[in-house]
Amino acid sequence: MNKSEPEINKKAMKPYPTLLTIVITLVLPLSLFAQIVKTEYGFVEGTLENGVFVYKGIPFAAPPVGNLRWRPPQPPKKWDGVLKTIRFAPACPQANFKVLGYLDYGMSEDCLYLNVWKPDTSMDKLPVMVWIHGGGLCLGSTSQSLTTGEQLAKNGVIVVSIAYRLGVLGFLAHPELSSESMNHVSGNYGLLDQICALKWVMRNISSFGGDSTNITIFGESAGGQSAHLLAASPLAKGLFQKAISMSGGAFWPASTVRDRDCMLFLKNAESYGLEYMKSKGVNSIAELRKIDAMEFAGSDLNLSSGPLPVIDNYVVPDDLYKLYERGNYNDIPVLLGNTSGEGTLFILNDKPENYEATTRKLYGPVADQLLELYPKGEKEVTLKSMANLFRDIYFGWYTYTWARLQNKTGKSPVFVYYFNQEQPPSTITFFVKSRDAYHGSDCAYVFDHLGQNPKILYSDQDKKLSQMMVSYWINFAKYGDPNGNGLPKWSPYTEKNKVALYFNNNIKCDILPNIDKMSVMEEYYKWKRNKAIKPE
Repeated sequence: MNKSEPEINKKAMKPYPTLLTIVITLVLPLSLFAQIVKTEYGFVEGTLENGVFVYKGIPFAAPPVGNLRWRPPQPPKKWDGVLKTIRFAPACPQANFKVLGYLDYGMSEDCLYLNVWKPDTSMDKLPVMVWIHGGGLCLGSTSQSLTTGEQLAKNGVIVVSIAYRLGVLGFLAHPELSSESMNHVSGNYGLLDQICALKWVMRNISSFGGDSTNITIFGESAGGQSAHLLAASPLAKGLFQKAISMSGGAFWPASTVRDRDCMLFLKNAESYGLEYMKSKGVNSIAELRKIDAMEFAGSDLNLSSGPLPVIDNYVVPDDLYKLYERGNYNDIPVLLGNTSGEGTLFILNDKPENYEATTRKLYGPVADQLLELYPKGEKEVTLKSMANLFRDIYFGWYTYTWARLQNKTGKSPVFVYYFNQEQPPSTITFFVKSRDAYHGSDCAYVFDHLGQNPKILYSDQDKKLSQMMVSYWINFAKYGDPNGNGLPKWSPYTEKNKVALYFNNNIKCDILPNIDKMSVMEEYYKWKRNKAIKPE
């Protein structure tokens, strides 16, 4: 048996219990035993860990290997006996950054598995929260300890974390692949994996005690972008009722040419797929499918910023900005926001002395305005401006625009947050030379995992803030409204009340951060959209 495959316990399927089993059952509480749950593909057995039933490595699709590489996810084979789901599945192939903690369970192209955390309760119809991990669509896994769901589950929800194909294996477009497809598309396999996992949740979560009509998707970074793409995709309509995007948003301009942070149309993405095949020294998809999956690990399709989904008029119908302007999206309650120090991690390799020249090169007609809003100066001043510009143009504007457009063309509420809690000293704060709330720092608070690393000394105020953020997220998952008893009021964003809830030692609603700069960002992205479309 492949070591990455969960163990099948056929003995657990005996039709009659032994005498010893009967005696133990009478003497010991039932909750000490792992619950066996029936799914549509077979029985699974989890473990009980600190009052939470955990099921790790449940297959929701067939292994996307061999001829199934670069095809939509297919149903897994049914199994006999009981599948012992006690170990996380390997991560999808990716660059080997062990320091990030994504690869503790190895890597394998056979990676389409999910995990379930269920509170030890007899209650059913529990709200469901489906976590989509981040990592730039080319890194990450469901086993990262910072985002496991046991603490959230103790608050009366079921948490599910899902895997999806990454990098080239998840987002390669190619004319041969499009011709194979009954929908004549290629390139969005990672998103199709997420949709497949959500369909599995819809069909099976009631067996775990979950409510299939009360599902919230949530994710951070690329997971937040994925949540946005799913909220705009007709294929995902009805698969969830609420969405949370943490440092996400997917308003990438549509482009006919490869350009920084743009999403290509299918035809143009296929052209780059042809180039990619050539770079691998093969002449057909059949040959490309024979290459070892680890040869694609760390390889990307976009020269500057990693793989991006494709506008294929199927999974992704159009530029999301245009979809939201027209009201063509899944109109559901959303909770979204970003951190105050988003940019600090992303400018680590940038040189302050190049700041002005780089800004003029990248941002065209708005460069002068940006240099005025984010001025250069002494080294520390310039670094601060670089980080803040990155934060606002790649995170703040996405948050603001999602809130603004959904409020304008939709009916469901939008709740915006800004996480600006100063962070305790850590390896990350040392490298970024800042205590600002760096990219992803809010995850430890949301998942109630402040105590995981004893070397990071979170304060009592941090722990109090974490408990309040957990309450807001849980309330939103349950009711579509984060407000609740004992919590500061969180007002929804409207055009008349452009507010966000500030998460720090003094939680309060206030005017959306840096909103005075958003008109310049809007001008930049308008220019970018016009620039990215070239005539045939």
